[in-house]
Amino acid sequence: MVCGSAPTASTEAETKTAEMAKSQNLGWQFYHDRAIINCDAIVAPNLSARVPAFRKQQGRGARLQAAVFPLPQRNTIFEWRIHKMNFIKCEKLEKSMAELQFSIDAEAFKAAVADVFKKEGKKYPVQGFRKGKAPKALIEKMYGADVFTYDAINELFPAAYEEAVKAAGIEPVGRPEVSVDSASEAEGATLTVKVAVKPEVKIGAYNGLTVEKTVHTVSDEAVEAELKRVQERNARELTREGAAENGDIVDIDFEGFVDGVAFEGGKAEHYSLTLGSGSFIPGFEDQIVGHAAGEEFDVNVTFPEQYQAAELAGKPVVFKIKLHEVKYKELPALDDELAKDCSEYDTLDEFKASIRKNNQEQLDKQDDLAVENALVDQVIDGMEAEIPQAMYDVRMDELVNDFAFRMEQQGLRLEDYLKYMGQSIDQFRASFMPQAEKQVKIRLALEAVAAAENIEASEDELNAEVKRIADQYKMEEDKVRELINVDEVKHDLAINKAIDFIKSHANVVEKAAEAEKTEDAQ
Repeated sequence: MVCGSAPTASTEAETKTAEMAKSQNLGWQFYHDRAIINCDAIVAPNLSARVPAFRKQQGRGARLQAAVFPLPQRNTIFEWRIHKMNFIKCEKLEKSMAELQFSIDAEAFKAAVADVFKKEGKKYPVQGFRKGKAPKALIEKMYGADVFTYDAINELFPAAYEEAVKAAGIEPVGRPEVSVDSASEAEGATLTVKVAVKPEVKIGAYNGLTVEKTVHTVSDEAVEAELKRVQERNARELTREGAAENGDIVDIDFEGFVDGVAFEGGKAEHYSLTLGSGSFIPGFEDQIVGHAAGEEFDVNVTFPEQYQAAELAGKPVVFKIKLHEVKYKELPALDDELAKDCSEYDTLDEFKASIRKNNQEQLDKQDDLAVENALVDQVIDGMEAEIPQAMYDVRMDELVNDFAFRMEQQGLRLEDYLKYMGQSIDQFRASFMPQAEKQVKIRLALEAVAAAENIEASEDELNAEVKRIADQYKMEEDKVRELINVDEVKHDLAINKAIDFIKSHANVVEKAAEAEKTEDAQ
């Protein structure tokens, strides 16, 4: 069976985009602040982003293990050889897999072997010859006829694979599994590649869907709670003379002992702790209440059974405490002066009204996003597609990498975080599977809707998006255009428009939040 439509060629701009995204902590998603795809757009992996690393195997046609690594910038020595790829065939397999076969002609392959010998020949010692001076034929005789073969294939594979994929009209979404059918300087190399491809999507109903919208209204209690937080942020800290109370801020030294032995991570000096915050294990803060500055005492608690450090879980512990200082917060009066100090308004009533307005805007956005999510869920439920596991795997890896990057921004390595949480990297990665699965399905469904309705982003919409990015990250618009993949951004904008299309053609039935609570109570 002939494979599907041709993919978009990868560009260097995409790599630069990823670098800019990470440096700005943007992920891939410059364009989208909707909750539906709020954890970055799902970008199908580029051909140049994942290529197999070949290793010498015994026997022709041996199955070679593909290892994922970033593709370096294309070597100009091999650039002209792209056109020496000869496409043979492509067959669609079950479960959105495809198998394509292509060859690299003898001239290109022989030149690649010669280049590898020139670079790597000095690594192979031959008695009677100075380092790097042994002839190629002698090295091949001593170390095997294919000693340079697989490195030569490594050099040629990325460009040849990319051209073969274009010729096949497929869109790979995972790591290629490669077999070398034959390889010789006399005849060239023939390769067979099995790879997961983007599935064909059969979309169900998406026009005229019915969804219920729960409309929330800001309560007086919510406004008062926000005012309370304003008071807390502007409170003065005063020294308490006497016993500490819940809500006080204490300055303490502590050291923990299990069975009389101090344990790692159980000691700190001049630690600032708000009593009643629940920052420590149950019982710890309660036993500080009632003590005064200058006192030294013990706190006896037991670690929870599900504590993250397995060696401490369920064990009794004694903390030696030295209480240096006790402070309490004095809240400012809730009056016009507070409003003047903390806002642009002159009166407390005006300040309250602005809080209510801002909170209502946030609730309205949340209500709209809930509608969008519910509509997209309906579209997903009606979608049919054989989604390969590779798409989920790629998305999980992206989510893990994004998380690791955010940890690094806070000065914490992912390895240390996992150790603290008592998780392996495999367990941590697997925890992203539900999120990855949902995001992949959303992306495929919205792409199908956009294609069905011929939804595209206009140049004006692209220009507006470029301006938004430039304004948000204080960059020149021309610089943004250099760093982004314009076609990709337009594609993502079209997907946003697909959400808007579904929503604008839906039957949205509004219900007040209070009415919803009443029904639940009944």
